[in-house]
Amino acid sequence: MKNFFFAFICLFCLTQCAEKQIDTEVPITKTADHVAIEKVIQNYFDGWLTGDTTLVGSAMHASCHLKFVRDGKIDRRNRTQYLSGFKPRPRLENAEGRIISINITRTAAEAKIELETEKRLFTDYFNLLKEGERWYITDKVSTNIAKE
Repeated sequence: MKNFFFAFICLFCLTQCAEKQIDTEVPITKTADHVAIEKVIQNYFDGWLTGDTTLVGSAMHASCHLKFVRDGKIDRRNRTQYLSGFKPRPRLENAEGRIISINITRTAAEAKIELETEKRLFTDYFNLLKEGERWYITDKVSTNIAKE
């Protein structure tokens, strides 16, 4: 009986300690690089949603390539080809961009984003590099689906 009581007290204490630890977790603080990458991606979103090639282009390095699958084959566009597909327009209604994740290792990063319009959901994976103090999207891989 003594061992049972001792085990019960130990289990109770461990449970309380675990609950306290969960309640007192400190939120993750964003680094300056994280904030800078978010700004680059926001420029991309704002430009994409309005057809503003200056904003989209500012997020992308001159060497950026974009890849996606079309008709079962990989299609590849350079930055100039990609930007030529945009035309200025009012901001798309019922559309938004969101950052799903950002992972940073020194001067390299990757980000997963979604752009959702009324008719399609685009999922993009960006590779980013830091040149000097500035982050750029250097490669983009994209897929999209029609919304039902």
